[in-house]
Amino acid sequence: MYGVVQGVGFRPFVHATATGLGLAGSVRNDSAGVQTEVEGPWEAVEEFGRLLRENAPPLAQIERVTVDALPPRGERDFTIAPSGPAAAGRTQAPADTATCAECLRELADPADRRYRHPFITCTHCGPRFTIITDLPYDRPVTTMAGFPMCADCEREYTDPTDRRFHAQPIACPACGPRLEFLAPDGRRASGDEEALAGAARLLADGGVLAVKGIGGYHLACLATDEAAVATLRRRKRRGDKPFAVMAADLATARGIVELDDAETRLLTSPARPIVLARRRADPRPRPADAVAPGNPDLGLMLPYTPVHHLLFGPRPRGAGDAGLPGIAVLVMTSGNLAGEPIAADDADAARRLAHLADGWLRHDRPIHIPCDDSVVRVVDGIEVMVRRSRGYAPLPVRLPFAVAPTLAVGADLKNSCCLGSGRSAWLSGHVGDMDDLATLAAFDGAVTHLEHLTGTRPLRLAADAHPGYRSRAWATERSRARSARTDGRPAPDSPARPVRFVQHHHAHIAAAMVERGLDGTTPVIGFAFDGTGYGTDGTVWGGEVLIADYLGFRRFAHLGHVPLAGGDASVRRPYRMALTHLAAAGIAWEPDLPPVAAAPPNEREVLARQLRGGLGVVPTSSVGRLFDAVSALLGVRQTVDFDAQAAIELEARSRGATADGRPYRFELREPAAAGGPLIADPGPVVRAVVADWRGGVDGATAGARFHEALVALVVTLAQRARRDLGLETVALAGGVFLNALLLASARRALLGAGFDVVVSRSVPPDDGGLALGQLVVAAAGDRLEREARPAGPAVADRKR
Repeated sequence: MYGVVQGVGFRPFVHATATGLGLAGSVRNDSAGVQTEVEGPWEAVEEFGRLLRENAPPLAQIERVTVDALPPRGERDFTIAPSGPAAAGRTQAPADTATCAECLRELADPADRRYRHPFITCTHCGPRFTIITDLPYDRPVTTMAGFPMCADCEREYTDPTDRRFHAQPIACPACGPRLEFLAPDGRRASGDEEALAGAARLLADGGVLAVKGIGGYHLACLATDEAAVATLRRRKRRGDKPFAVMAADLATARGIVELDDAETRLLTSPARPIVLARRRADPRPRPADAVAPGNPDLGLMLPYTPVHHLLFGPRPRGAGDAGLPGIAVLVMTSGNLAGEPIAADDADAARRLAHLADGWLRHDRPIHIPCDDSVVRVVDGIEVMVRRSRGYAPLPVRLPFAVAPTLAVGADLKNSCCLGSGRSAWLSGHVGDMDDLATLAAFDGAVTHLEHLTGTRPLRLAADAHPGYRSRAWATERSRARSARTDGRPAPDSPARPVRFVQHHHAHIAAAMVERGLDGTTPVIGFAFDGTGYGTDGTVWGGEVLIADYLGFRRFAHLGHVPLAGGDASVRRPYRMALTHLAAAGIAWEPDLPPVAAAPPNEREVLARQLRGGLGVVPTSSVGRLFDAVSALLGVRQTVDFDAQAAIELEARSRGATADGRPYRFELREPAAAGGPLIADPGPVVRAVVADWRGGVDGATAGARFHEALVALVVTLAQRARRDLGLETVALAGGVFLNALLLASARRALLGAGFDVVVSRSVPPDDGGLALGQLVVAAAGDRLEREARPAGPAVADRKR
């Protein structure tokens, strides 16, 4: 059996199934999967094969099963044999999963020997990806190797009837990891209950606690304590970026946010992601205003480790500080400074988090690979991944065609990398923004871990076409490094590995196509809306309609260019983009307009000179920057503390409002030359926004009109492409489509117009999923070159 079949209770399941049918033989892990030999009556063997496929453990993902006939050996029993190597290939490493219901029952049972054990786990739950150092998956190749099993755990581990039969992270209070609490004054509490009591007391007193989890450290404080949240926000240099919170249980979560059935399923799934959900108008308990200022949504998760459950629960009798009240909801944010990767190594965490935390709740089980929390939201009934990490990484994505071993390095923001071979692609967990040494080191570690777990040594690399990206520079440097021998030293005659550079928005569209399983034989109408992407003409793209397959694309339409002056300065200050759009639309910078009032006079003068002379200016077609401009024009947000803040707040303002039958309209201009792209001029929209502002139209209505205008533009351009090219499939990709209002409205309108709509779901539509698109575009280009096939007329603009 091949797929995710190790670390999910598969061998115990095989053992129980075989013995239940009276079959003899054996089952063992090898580095390619699970190998089983059975003998007995033919009817029983056939039934065994059926049950393997249909009744596999819930966390297993069987990719394929191969069957060979063997001569009978006359065996009498069925055994779990020692793991061994495989001739070729690697099995799929499992993801970390939340503590299961059976373990939670034991955790709360005073009569159970694992009562309140902070590291309770079984074959169906607990850490996997973050503790695995090698495959096949056995205890000696996990970070549990340093915790020898006691006699009781050994007995359970070897008992075929026990729930912990061959559960590799098995432990108990006698032989498992230990908790430790480090107080602000340096005192240590090393017993589990003493450590939990010290941590709970610190939280109750308004402190910030560093908590070591499965994939790294969190920083926690009482979410209902305004002063504690403000302190954490200031220390993390968080600006106004929302914090995630962890609720004690589902009932508490429902008192804070509104949850539909799909959101509830996500929140309680084994992956236990952060789920973005709408806040209740009168939540109980009420999170502090500083948790998510100005945001109608809240990122909320449930406890997913035993330590979390014990931290929330009441202290047992006889424990220190037993009188402390139970905790209802905590801020639970990544243990890092803004922009850095999550801290996972104890020594590194002690250094990096020293000025952020007042106390520490940690343990002595090492984390082999960091893995941040995943974030998901439900839009129009479908799950959309915002950040793919814990609970999902490194589960593979099925590719539409086989690829040679390839590493795609992603983008510079929200980075994750992707390694592909055959029909499988493995994405790393969330790495972060590639702007400091810590993130680059985390990226190196993620690449090395993926290569090792999958047994894949990439023969080529793929990177973004942007010449200034650090990820591209990393790939270029790595391409020159010679392939390594098995001892890790360079092989003397190995050639440099080629790098294929992939246009940013093409990669976005390709990633969405992969998820749908499209084979690329028919192009799609791809809408790639985001903030920034390097265009083939040297300008900044971000409002693109591409006729694309995996081999290439052509630019069918785009948002009209406006000047982007000062690069990041205009990204951080939406009022600058508003001034730029005003100038492009022929509107004077009058002081009654919010962005004009927000811009310092000397900055306005410099910006005006830049726009007149073109110094330090590059044209951009970005929809993300248009959102910034409209947000500033409506007085919603003039400066931002984090990516897409202005757009998020404009979306929030616009929810529930209607355009009152007066949506704005983009002006569609025909190509200047035959075969060129259509241009959607935003000028009429900007002029309408200004007119509404001056006419006293409320911001919610104006925001709704802007969203409806974008939806109408998407449908109009899709219909034009269908008329001209006969295409029926539309792909929506890029970070702008994390806007739930826009995505839901555009999807419904396109479906209503008869289109097949493709949306990224299991990987983020923004730069967090870009590496998957890079991988397939690079692989398709390699196939094209090998087969010497001409590109089709729709995709003649192939980029390498």
